[in-house]
Amino acid sequence: MGFTEVSGLEAETEVIEYREGSNKLYHKNKQPGLTKYSNVTLKRGVFKGDFEFFQWWQKTFFFQEVNAKYRRDISIKLLDEAHVPIITWTLANAWPCRVKWGSLNAIDNEVLMEELEITHEGLSIPEAP
Repeated sequence: MGFTEVSGLEAETEVIEYREGSNKLYHKNKQPGLTKYSNVTLKRGVFKGDFEFFQWWQKTFFFQEVNAKYRRDISIKLLDEAHVPIITWTLANAWPCRVKWGSLNAIDNEVLMEELEITHEGLSIPEAP
């Protein structure tokens, strides 16, 4: 599935600051803490009969997995002109937390855009050593 825009591919490690009681220096030590992952937003134009974003989000509405899992691993690939992947990001246990459509304005001559915001539990790049 193609997208016109993907945003939110971001990971951040929280900083834990502390000062040991016997430390004679007047500053805090900094240690790595928990890792936080931003939600990822996918944007694309609306196509006739394509309700995949809405249907996936609808499965999570009451967080009930009726014979289907709403969480899935997702791969986002940046492709070159020949459609060969340059880099791949993998989102672990991803599920949609928001679906949104653009404004309907009869005066503008623009494509209606839809957005799917995905939350996840981990971001990795499989090709990275």
